[in-house]
Amino acid sequence: MATKKTVKKAVSKAKAPIKKTVKKTVKKVAARVKKPAPMQSFRVYKDPTPFTTFRITRQTVYWSILLAFIIATQLWILKIQMDISALTDALLAQ
Repeated sequence: MATKKTVKKAVSKAKAPIKKTVKKTVKKVAARVKKPAPMQSFRVYKDPTPFTTFRITRQTVYWSILLAFIIATQLWILKIQMDISALTDALLAQ
């Protein structure tokens, strides 16, 4: 019969985790940009851009297309009314 040797492993004490030093990156900004004030209920909110500024936005394009469609429709209706008026005048002249 062969005897087995039991080897006892040394129990190590729990080691504290090693803290790694992390270098923080710092961004340098040439001109500080002012963050707009957050919206709050029942408080006057200062708009970052003045109301009278003119910019072409997506909403401007949508409104322009809608306006062009309305004008074209009104002109088409006016043409139909003029045709009906001319036919009515022709019928009354007979």
